[in-house]
Amino acid sequence: MSQDNASTHDNSTNDNSVNDKNQVKESKEKKRKLLGLEPVETHHDMTLDGQIFAYVARAGVIPLKDEFDETEAEIFFTAYELESPHSGDRPLTFVFNGGPGSSSIWLHMGALGPTRVRMEPEGWMPPPPYRLEANPYTWLDQTDLVFVDPVGTGYSRAINDTLDKKFWSFEGDIKSVGEFIRIYLTRYQRWASPLYMAGESYGTTRVAGLAGHLVDKGIAFNGIILLSSALDLRPIFFGQGDDLPFPLFVPTYAATAWYHQKLAPDLQERSLPDFLSEVEAWAESDLTLALMKGDRISDGDRTHIAETLARYIGLEPDYVLGSNLRVDIFRYCKELLRAEKRSVGRLDSRFQGIEALTVTESPEFDPSMLAIQPPYTSTFNHYVRCELAVETDLNYEVLNFEVNKNWAWEKGSLPNTGETLRGAIAKNPYMKVFVGQGYYDLATPHFATEYMISHLNLDAKLRHNIQTKLYEAGHMFYLDINSLKAFKQDIDQFLRS
Repeated sequence: MSQDNASTHDNSTNDNSVNDKNQVKESKEKKRKLLGLEPVETHHDMTLDGQIFAYVARAGVIPLKDEFDETEAEIFFTAYELESPHSGDRPLTFVFNGGPGSSSIWLHMGALGPTRVRMEPEGWMPPPPYRLEANPYTWLDQTDLVFVDPVGTGYSRAINDTLDKKFWSFEGDIKSVGEFIRIYLTRYQRWASPLYMAGESYGTTRVAGLAGHLVDKGIAFNGIILLSSALDLRPIFFGQGDDLPFPLFVPTYAATAWYHQKLAPDLQERSLPDFLSEVEAWAESDLTLALMKGDRISDGDRTHIAETLARYIGLEPDYVLGSNLRVDIFRYCKELLRAEKRSVGRLDSRFQGIEALTVTESPEFDPSMLAIQPPYTSTFNHYVRCELAVETDLNYEVLNFEVNKNWAWEKGSLPNTGETLRGAIAKNPYMKVFVGQGYYDLATPHFATEYMISHLNLDAKLRHNIQTKLYEAGHMFYLDINSLKAFKQDIDQFLRS
């Protein structure tokens, strides 16, 4: 190497060093305030069926560190364990909600935890101020529980905004939450416990991915619970030129029309399961074949399909024809009750929204989402400070839309963790799967879930590992007290088996 070249190389190195220092300085300037809270333990008791159970609640963070032992992020969790001499042998369930960008507040405070938000019996919003109540349907009598808030949700944060992208992705999420589970099992000596995971919505995408990721690292699960499934996102996303979601949404449109009494008397008087069996058979045969023909469909067939579809979902044939036989979810939510100046919810189509105008194409808001966000947000902020003794001014991110907006999908496409789940069951044939769905869920319709489950390519000898239950409510079917009660009975049976 010549002297000139050597000199040039040295200057370049110095320049790079200066740039690196500037980047480090900039990164430090953007460093976030983290919770930095060693888990706080508080002691409680609850009464179930006349029996008193003492339990410990644990709330705090576990730091995620890089290869240099530097903290990159913190994951906040809330855990509940029965106080028992054999607590280390009890089942342990890790629980996630979805989004991406949702904290674990919904399953925590709505269905599984020892305390739940008091709502109206159907799940409607009560008048403020909102209150908590003891949850007689908690899972804590069957399993210890760990509610996990992935990075960017709840009190979980990356150390600075440049690290967000490491965790706000399909792969980054799986790796970070998988590492949290490994650390939790180690710190709290739970490697010998029967292990479960429960996830809702995108949480099912996460749980299925984790089952495959962790079994390869030596962590096998006895069972996983998938609620309002999104194993494959293609069947529930209305992509341009993709006809797959349209027939899969029709049974939920039909259930919605049945609930709001918008059907002809001969359909309205039938039971919901009986009516939907007819609709599902038609949607996966006649409707699917008609949509596959595209512009080649004859005028006569187009009219016949439109009339049948309109009859099943409570709309006018002209509207269905004007939609080219393809009724988009948001158009449906607006159209069904348009004449009454109302809309129906996406998360739960039993809910009605009050619309300012009848002429718009889509609803102003999702009434099923807005009905639950204020009660859950206010009660959790009270509960975490007054009952769990977490002291912080940090905002608890119930729903972080920045996470959702900036989420990086795998290789730029929507993930399909159905194959990952199939592989996890094949590698661990003792793992059982419970699938729970709501009839009135327009976010992850039950017929789309049936499609996902039936397309796992699971070996015939392993198909009995999966069981499915349907409830007469929506995406968060546990908001309805009767559905929550039935759900608890089904889960008790699943865990005991």
